[in-house]
Amino acid sequence: MTSHAFSQVDVFAHGPLSGNPVAVVHDATGLDDAVLADLARWTNLSETTFLLPATDAGRAQGADYRLRILTPSEELPFAGHPTLGSAHAWLEAGGVPARPGVVVQECGLGLVEVRVEEPAPAAVPGAGRSLAFRAPDLLRSGPVDDATLARAVAALRVGPDQVLRAEWIDNGPGWLGLQLVDAATVLALQPDVVALGDLALGVIGEHDPSQAERIGAGWEVRAFCPGLSVTEDPVTGSLNAGFARWLGGEGVLPAAYVVRQGTTTGHDGRVRVSTDAQGARWVGGLARTVVAGCVEL
Repeated sequence: MTSHAFSQVDVFAHGPLSGNPVAVVHDATGLDDAVLADLARWTNLSETTFLLPATDAGRAQGADYRLRILTPSEELPFAGHPTLGSAHAWLEAGGVPARPGVVVQECGLGLVEVRVEEPAPAAVPGAGRSLAFRAPDLLRSGPVDDATLARAVAALRVGPDQVLRAEWIDNGPGWLGLQLVDAATVLALQPDVVALGDLALGVIGEHDPSQAERIGAGWEVRAFCPGLSVTEDPVTGSLNAGFARWLGGEGVLPAAYVVRQGTTTGHDGRVRVSTDAQGARWVGGLARTVVAGCVEL
């Protein structure tokens, strides 16, 4: 067995212990796939990540490190809150990006840029950072076939008239995105997760203006992915990135907005989305280390 530095980071939180935790193993060189999978099952979080040196090809393209991302049941090429949480843990452990202010992560999807918006003061160990990743290209996009859409609508237990739009927005976890008539409908969902099967389904709805002002978020999001052994993910960067590229590209979502997610799971997440001058969408939020120590593997 070997000892590895370990961090558990709260990502997208709006208050103490209100975001989505990710377990991060530092310097995972030499650990075989079975050990990685065993730990991901053991932590039982939506994702556990493993920091590794960038490959030769990754370094040549400017990568600062390589990241492997595992759910309790499988490995993902990309995921959002693990990207931000792992970048925070790497920086906190003394990582210095080659490009000041921008961490470049190598993962199964390729290279992902993470913008450091508010570095934590060096004198405050464990203080949070505001980070944002550049929404990656979609692996699958476009219309949803009638049979799959009917299955998704039935599993959500809503009427077809409550679904405004549907699209594949897969950037790694397999997301199928649905815009519902409003945030209240999103919050009221009680899906049949057995009927969902292997569908990774994300839903979004708009809050009315008075509610949006009160909670500081214009949109409500929920993410259901029982096929990844995560019935409902508390706060989901990859899904919000997919929504930003799809609905932002169609003008449904504004250039900058805030999403609330995790309400129905006892969490209180906030995801900030912005658009830069080149049209790239950036998905951001706070990351703060809650647990730090070592893990014996």
